[in-house]
Amino acid sequence: MTKPRTYQTEAIIIRKIKLGEADRILTLYTPHPGKIRAVAKGVRRPRSKLSGHLELLTHSMVSLARCRNLDTIIGSQTINSFLPIKSNLELTSYALYATELVDQFTADNVENPPLFQLLLETMKRLCQGGDNELVLRYFELHLLNLVGYRPQLQQCVSCKSALESTINSFCPGAGGMLCPNCRQNKLTYSISVNGQKMLRILQSNEYNTVSQLEMNRELSGEIEGVMRNYLKYLLEGEVKSTAWLDTLREQKIASG
Repeated sequence: MTKPRTYQTEAIIIRKIKLGEADRILTLYTPHPGKIRAVAKGVRRPRSKLSGHLELLTHSMVSLARCRNLDTIIGSQTINSFLPIKSNLELTSYALYATELVDQFTADNVENPPLFQLLLETMKRLCQGGDNELVLRYFELHLLNLVGYRPQLQQCVSCKSALESTINSFCPGAGGMLCPNCRQNKLTYSISVNGQKMLRILQSNEYNTVSQLEMNRELSGEIEGVMRNYLKYLLEGEVKSTAWLDTLREQKIASG
């Protein structure tokens, strides 16, 4: 069956690259057909009718024409511009971090509607002014669930025994927790009892439940460290946007 010449889809603009003097190649994350790259012609011109609807970190309805290489965007209408995110550097850094993870963990043209919904809900939560660190940790764990890298947090990945309420360790290379007896000679990160509980709650619950929790700075830092090391292992390198996120955080602490 021949695909129609044009099609329309919801999309979150997660990346942009300049092309020529006035065009851009945009990376769009959509519920169907997943991640796509498309050309927005003339979008960098001052009078472009498309430019405002195709800004980075915007949720839009996009019309595209199929082409031999990259499809071409022929129309777009903003659904949600996420203005609170774009008017706050810290929120912008959080949103770019989330979109970078989606970009890194997905291949082109592979549908994952729940992941689109997770990203969309994360953008909305960042606009609401809650605990943004909690929003990101929830996003990370549920993204990993949806792309096939769900960490094992309930039992030791080596001996399969249930984890006792003591300091256990997370092993990125093994994809989960190790009990004290099995951690020897492996690259692991110790996690407190409270840290383990928080990770399990984040992984196994809806956000409405998770949002009732409170993390102090120490616990938040511990959870972030575990997730960052696991993501670094999976991606074989640092997530680029974490450097900017860390810089903004340091500036915030320094200013009081």
